[in-house]
Amino acid sequence: MEKLHLSPQDILDKEFNVDFKGYSAAEVDSFLDMVLDDYQTYDEGIEELQNEIEGLKKEISKLKADNLELESKQKVIDLANTTSYSSVDLLKRVARLEEEVYRNK
Repeated sequence: MEKLHLSPQDILDKEFNVDFKGYSAAEVDSFLDMVLDDYQTYDEGIEELQNEIEGLKKEISKLKADNLELESKQKVIDLANTTSYSSVDLLKRVARLEEEVYRNK
């Protein structure tokens, strides 16, 4: 992560100078241990979420491809239905015309 200034190892390796009236080294170490645990938990959570995002992106791509395929199949079906209705209409017209022609003979 580019925005983070510290890695878990940086926190683990950090040592402070002890002054006469400074903080208790044991308290600082204890607190930094908690910070380190939280930091590692966040790193693990971020990695899991990034993996999940990648999986979802792949799923979205697959679904988009499936959708395009279904749309193209639907267009073919619509065209076939339109053509078949037109053919039926033409056959009916031809049949009517034949009736007229044979009636007049």
